[in-house]
Amino acid sequence: MYSVALKMLFGDRGKYLGLVFGVAFTTLLINQQLSIFIGLLNRAGSTVADAPEVDVWVMDPGVKTVDVVFPLRDSELPRVRGVPGVAWAVPFFKGAGTVRTSKGTVEGTVIYGVDDVSLIGVPQRTLLGDVADLRMPDAVAVDPDGYRRIWPGEPLELGRIIELNDRRAVVVAVVDSAPSFINLPIVYTRYSLAMAFTNNGRNQLSFVMAKVEPNVDPEAVAADITRRTGLKASRREAFRWEQIRFIIGNTGIPVSFGTVVTLGVVVGLAVTGLLANLFVLDNLRQFAALKAIGVKNSKLIGMVMLQTGTAGVVGWALGLFAAAAFFHFAGANNPTFRGFYLPWYVAIGSGGLAAMIIIASTAASLRRVLFLDPAIVFRG
Repeated sequence: MYSVALKMLFGDRGKYLGLVFGVAFTTLLINQQLSIFIGLLNRAGSTVADAPEVDVWVMDPGVKTVDVVFPLRDSELPRVRGVPGVAWAVPFFKGAGTVRTSKGTVEGTVIYGVDDVSLIGVPQRTLLGDVADLRMPDAVAVDPDGYRRIWPGEPLELGRIIELNDRRAVVVAVVDSAPSFINLPIVYTRYSLAMAFTNNGRNQLSFVMAKVEPNVDPEAVAADITRRTGLKASRREAFRWEQIRFIIGNTGIPVSFGTVVTLGVVVGLAVTGLLANLFVLDNLRQFAALKAIGVKNSKLIGMVMLQTGTAGVVGWALGLFAAAAFFHFAGANNPTFRGFYLPWYVAIGSGGLAAMIIIASTAASLRRVLFLDPAIVFRG
């Protein structure tokens, strides 16, 4: 009986391809939009991700995101270092600047100033050069996306000179930083040099990054820092999630992507439901003939489920392949798309959602089969 069901399905190519297309389109849309949404959220915590050796981030109590900071007094750094359980603590600066190249082009930029000695806070993965060269005079490192924005179409090259806030700077490294949520060039330099580049005022310290001693709970140390200094101290992972929650709660990104995904599900449900119903309607005589020879309703239900399930699996596989191909080719041809990929859990979740769409569509068409009168096969 099940082989007969597949022959009925493949025999009606138009409706079969329509079912496959409906599921494939929904799968592609869900995987693409959810993956881009997750990629954007991951970008919100890129600054934290680039300093994996840091256990605790310390900041002004009002700070909610690394993109909006209130500077601390320099005296806060030794206070944090004096908290029991802190192995070391280093300064971290974040500011804004303007880059002018030798060709006269101007780009806004983000300036990160890291500890002069340890250079903690600079991504250790480099595409060109050595992070240790940041200790040289006027030395800066840039991210690859920023390099391409400052020198579009030109190969990566060390020794390039830029004018950063009216001061000379030399590119000594191109670092493989995590993609940033703000699409601006990122410049890394020493903390002392960052002060010279910006000179924003009396207080310059944006964050204190601390490492706890071995076998010490970072959560307990963070609470102790807050109690002793009055500053806000967050574990690394907690601070990263705070960046993500800030994006979710203060931007329209979740609503935009959620609307697109919902529309995709609705369209997929409407298309597959309509075509599944038309498929059953066009094959009522065949189902009636099967009933007339004694095939039970449970067997007929299994046949219909096999038909729609086969179309659903093929459609899901095609949609998943199209989504994976999109991220592969988009990432290869567009450097600004770096960091976006198709997570495995999104692919599995889209399969579950496709199964729900198929089941709902099939349920709407099964009523005709269950209450079908076998006598119609003998009518003209």
